[in-house]
Amino acid sequence: MKYLLVVLLSVSAYSCFSAKGLPIKEVKAPTTTNINSTSNTSTTEALLDHSSWDALLKKYVAKNGDVDYKGFKSDAQKLDEYINYLASKVPEKNWNLNEQLAYFINVYNANTIKLIIDNYPTKSIKDIGNPWMKNRLKIGDEDYSLADIENGILRKMNEPRIHFAINCASYSCPKLLNTAYTADNVQELMERATKEFINNSEKNKLSATQLKLSEIFKWYKSDFTENGSLIDYINQYAETKISADAKIDYIDYDWNLNEQN
Repeated sequence: MKYLLVVLLSVSAYSCFSAKGLPIKEVKAPTTTNINSTSNTSTTEALLDHSSWDALLKKYVAKNGDVDYKGFKSDAQKLDEYINYLASKVPEKNWNLNEQLAYFINVYNANTIKLIIDNYPTKSIKDIGNPWMKNRLKIGDEDYSLADIENGILRKMNEPRIHFAINCASYSCPKLLNTAYTADNVQELMERATKEFINNSEKNKLSATQLKLSEIFKWYKSDFTENGSLIDYINQYAETKISADAKIDYIDYDWNLNEQN
């Protein structure tokens, strides 16, 4: 784990809780890079090959984000091979921000699919014991949980659009795109995912004076309001212009599996 760029997760006690109630581990800044780095320019060709994951997504994920878990289960070997490939590619100091973002988003999404198919059939990810906090994945020789990747790494990258890129296998989640994230497309795909989710009338109901929002915006409000209000953030993407004093309510989260019919 010598070169894990974004954060090094320590074994010390949990320091605080995310708004969803999941502990965020104590972290220390690595010595190899700056966690707040904004450089998106790579000095090398693509360092990672996500093509096998892209092929699986195109085969088993519909355009609306619904997932064919039975199909993924039938191709479990290919999924495991990709996850093992990611585990072997410990981030190094020559990785730029886009390479890191794409890597950790794919780590999260691929391991979430694996969690579901390892416990399939299931009606909800929440029916699986300790789905987010249990160490289920590896990066190099280190064990991580899904919460470690989300709260300890991705959220530390100061990029709120990651909330629309990672998928928790549930109906109310932002949809799982059927394209793998790469260093070349991660900015474009995060932007697309954010805009599509905010303007999805099943997930958010927007009008000029009243909002009914996904609970994602309540759980992670601090991530969206670092440079303004929550309405300011949503207005960057909303097709409906929202008043600064619009009333905000939240829609109960539907944790049913986002499975294809």
